[in-house]
Amino acid sequence: MKSAYELAMERLEKHSPTAKLTKEQKAAIAEIESAAKAKVAEKEVFLKDQMTKATAQGKFDEVLELEQQLVRELRRIHDDAEAKKEKVRSGG
Repeated sequence: MKSAYELAMERLEKHSPTAKLTKEQKAAIAEIESAAKAKVAEKEVFLKDQMTKATAQGKFDEVLELEQQLVRELRRIHDDAEAKKEKVRSGG
């Protein structure tokens, strides 16, 4: 007897089958993820250093702006990486 989870997964697979990736696609996706992680780390280090300096100088408005910039940059990096991975998955 199958569990509810197994039955749900079977129904999901019927509606939207899982794409099988080639070794090259998997390698390309891993490369994209690695590059994105490096960019995230670079932005975090740079902007957090700027936030620390601004905090030490009492520029709290600047700290808030830097925090918002960090969020925007991380979202942009993530979105860019996801778009690149989707292109690889679709064979483009």
